[in-house]
Amino acid sequence: MIAELLSQWVTSIISALGYPGIFFLMAGESACLPIPSEVVLPFAGYIIYQGGLDMTAVIIIATLGQVFGALAAYYAGAKGGRPFVEKFGKYALLDHGHLEIAERWFDKWGSKAIFFSRLLPIIRTFIAFPAGLAKMDVKKFTLYTFLGSLPWTAALIYLGFYLGPYWQDIFSFFGEIDIIVIVAIVLAFAYLAFRKFSRGK
Repeated sequence: MIAELLSQWVTSIISALGYPGIFFLMAGESACLPIPSEVVLPFAGYIIYQGGLDMTAVIIIATLGQVFGALAAYYAGAKGGRPFVEKFGKYALLDHGHLEIAERWFDKWGSKAIFFSRLLPIIRTFIAFPAGLAKMDVKKFTLYTFLGSLPWTAALIYLGFYLGPYWQDIFSFFGEIDIIVIVAIVLAFAYLAFRKFSRGK
């Protein structure tokens, strides 16, 4: 029931506001608010299918929204420290377990974690906090967040566009194994792009 109401709220915002609605919804998701990109982006793809929005513009705007929200979470960690994150994180559905997982991921992989975590469900919305706590270089954080968010964003938007009026069936249309394969393919392409980018610096 709650998921259905949330889905209706998300789709109504996009229908009413268009590009700004997509930007702020994705910013909210990246700031750890309970706004599922798995609803926002496929529905945006469906609006593109209907001819109401431009594919390239939606991908860029949705990605920039994620960067904006991630920066808000980054600065919450950098300026407020762990006590601030633990005290106020509960209002964004961030619990101690989520923070620990994100911190372990960041401790293990460092700045690369910012890039790859944006391609993974759940952890993608929490990784900005440990980056802020560690005071990672903000320019590198912003760049890796953008590059990591782009494949996830484009894939979900295109799936919504491809399914058209059946966009809501996205996760029933594809079996769980297919979803894993899709994520793996996106990760593989993103990894190759990341390596090429790193060598070119």
